[in-house]
Amino acid sequence: MTNIKKISIAGAGTMGSSMAETFAKYGYEVTLFDIFEEALAKAERLIEINQKTEVAEGLVSENKSKELMGRIKYTADMGNLADADIVIEAILEKIEVKHDFWRKLSKQVNKDVILASNTSGLSITNIAQVVERPERFAGMHWINPPHIIPLIEVIKGEKTSDETTAAVYALAEAVDKKPVIVKDAPGFALNRIQLAILRECLYIVEEGIATPEDVDRVMKYALGVRYACLGPFEVSDHGGLDIFYNIASYLFEDLCDEKKPFGLLAEAFDRGQYGVKSQRGFYDYSDGKDEESIMYRDQMYTKVSKCLFGES
Repeated sequence: MTNIKKISIAGAGTMGSSMAETFAKYGYEVTLFDIFEEALAKAERLIEINQKTEVAEGLVSENKSKELMGRIKYTADMGNLADADIVIEAILEKIEVKHDFWRKLSKQVNKDVILASNTSGLSITNIAQVVERPERFAGMHWINPPHIIPLIEVIKGEKTSDETTAAVYALAEAVDKKPVIVKDAPGFALNRIQLAILRECLYIVEEGIATPEDVDRVMKYALGVRYACLGPFEVSDHGGLDIFYNIASYLFEDLCDEKKPFGLLAEAFDRGQYGVKSQRGFYDYSDGKDEESIMYRDQMYTKVSKCLFGES
């Protein structure tokens, strides 16, 4: 595999723009692609918002911030992606859309270019079915917001080579991330855990056990503090596996096992209320509260990250 210097990212949404920002921070030349010019303009604005937080938190000087933003090129021409050492796709989370993209793109790039998808849970093996030389294709799942959250899941498909896996893993480490290698299973590791938590939170609200606001407080002021420092297996060890076993023996039976989206999540989706991106989700983000919320989130995530890891 080639020494990675130039990086192309397809998809200028929340994830793609933040990934571009991260790579640019570490000196990489980045090309950010999207078929929609308005998406590119929005991405540039989002990166500016993120950089304001970074400057305010003392993580980067204003001059360095300007240099960072200057290393990102924006394009609506897929042909401009070819001049890269790795192409990372962060487009719509639909298999037919990803197939269409990779079917075209994998024919345009040099045979040694590494290819990766930021899919949150679609099968890497399935996506790779349309990729020329699928041994160079892997999953590289970043966590929102990518420019702050340390974890990256590196997913090895059935045909992904060890060399490709190692190269993607090394790239993650080069931008000070904490990569893990996971099996190509639905949802990988993070989203299996995250959606299991969300499902139970929705159920708690549906059953009238607690309000959405109080569920969020439970997570922020108890579980969030624990899991920021220790994983669930470590927490269980410290609490006592006998205690956790006894609780599991009666509580597992009462936990939610719903198989389809339901409750507040389904209701919000049906109304087209997708959260911050649409200015309404479980909470209201209208009248500028969307940008305020993004900046607050990033400030808090940055503080926690600096405290725990000495870095953002």
